[in-house]
Amino acid sequence: MNVTPNVDMFEVTRLTREGRLREAMAMLRGDAPDAGPIPAEASASRVRDTRGAGPAATIDMVPPSSPEGAWEPPHGKAAGAPADASAAAGAIPEAMRGFIERLGRPGKGLGFGGAARLRPASVQEPLPAGARFEERVFSNGAGSRSYKLYIPSGYKEQPLPLVVMLHGCTQSPDDFAAGTRMNDLAEEMTFLVAYPAQTASANASRCWNWFNAADQQRGLGEPSLIAGITQEIMRSLPVEPGRVFVAGLSAGGAAAAIMGAAYPELYAAVGVHSGLACGAARDMPSAFAAMRQGGAAPRWGTGRAVPTIVFHGDGDTTVNPINGDQVAAQSGSGLNLHTSTTHGRAPGGLAYTRTVASDAAGRAMLEQWVLHGAGHAWSGGSPRGSYTEPRGPDASREMMRFFLDRPGSGVSSA
Repeated sequence: MNVTPNVDMFEVTRLTREGRLREAMAMLRGDAPDAGPIPAEASASRVRDTRGAGPAATIDMVPPSSPEGAWEPPHGKAAGAPADASAAAGAIPEAMRGFIERLGRPGKGLGFGGAARLRPASVQEPLPAGARFEERVFSNGAGSRSYKLYIPSGYKEQPLPLVVMLHGCTQSPDDFAAGTRMNDLAEEMTFLVAYPAQTASANASRCWNWFNAADQQRGLGEPSLIAGITQEIMRSLPVEPGRVFVAGLSAGGAAAAIMGAAYPELYAAVGVHSGLACGAARDMPSAFAAMRQGGAAPRWGTGRAVPTIVFHGDGDTTVNPINGDQVAAQSGSGLNLHTSTTHGRAPGGLAYTRTVASDAAGRAMLEQWVLHGAGHAWSGGSPRGSYTEPRGPDASREMMRFFLDRPGSGVSSA
C-alpha cells in the first residue's frame, strides 16, 4: 500500500541476520525486545499490536522505482537492508520472510514508475464561490474520527448523492481530495463528498486497519465509525435515497470493501482502487502475505451483492494485482453474470482492460479496470496530491459514472 512500516527495519534485519528471529518477530509485532542499541539510521518510533492500546501496526511500504531499487519510507529515508540480507532467508518463518524479501538495497529513490511521488499531506485546494469544505467530528463507542465534508456550490437544500472517500496510508482528507479531484467532480455533477480521517493514535501511519479482524465487522471498530459518519451526514443534510457510495485507495480501498460487506443496505455501490477484498487478512502476518500473493477472501457475509468497481495496476508491487481479481470475485460471488471485455488507452498514454459483468436485466454489477504498467496509485489523479498516476484513465470520473447509474432505492439512514 502507500506507506512506510513504522518499525525499525534496519534493526529487524540485523536481528534476522544474527539468527535472533524471536526478537525480530517481536519487534515486527510492536513488542520491545532487548536487542541492544538501535542504529542511528533506524526510526525511533515503535509500532504496537493493534489489539493493544498503542498505535497499530502498519503494513504498507513505498515500492522501488526499478527491480534493483529499495523499498523505502515515503519521505526518502532508506528502509533497505544490505544486499545480502536474504542470506538467512531459509531460516526465516514464512510471515517474516515476506517482510524481509521486501527490503531492497539502500540508496535508491522512491517512485511508482509513472506515478506522482509523495507530496505533503496538508494540501489545501481553493474553493469555488459558494462551496464549503467543512471539518466535522463523529464519535461513538468505538472512538472518534474527524472528517471533511465537501458541499458543492450547487447545493440548494435539495437531496444529493453522497460519496464517502477513504484515503490511503499517510494521506489526509485534503491530500486525497486533491489527488482524486473528487471535489471538482462534485462541483460538476453536484453531489456531497465525505473524507473520514484516520488518526495516528489508531495507526501510526494513518492506515485504516483493514487487516484487523475487529475492524472488519458490522457495528464494531472502524466500520462502525465510517458508517456512523455516513449516517450522521444523512441526518444533517438531505441525501438522495439509494445514492450513498463508498470508495477508497489502498488501505482505504480495503476498508471500502469491508464497508460494502458489512453495510450492504447503506452503500449502493463500492469503489476499490489498489485494495484488497474483505477478509483477505485477519492479522499482521496474513496482511503481509495477502499483499504479496493475495489472501483467502471469503464471500460476502450477508449474501447481498453490492455493485463494485475495481481499479488495479498490473505493475503494482505494493499490493499484488491478484488482489484486484479477488475483490472482483468476492463482489460477484453467487451471481449469474454476463461479462464483456474491452481494451483502450487513456489520453495520458496508459493502456487498460475493462471488464463489465451484468445481470440478466443488463445492469452492471461489477466493473474491473486493469491498468497496464501502472503502479500503486490513483489512476488519472492529479499530481497535486500523493500517490496518483496521471497517465491513466480517470478513476474518479469512471467511479461516479458507475455509482450514479444505480437506481435510487431507499437506503436506510438509521
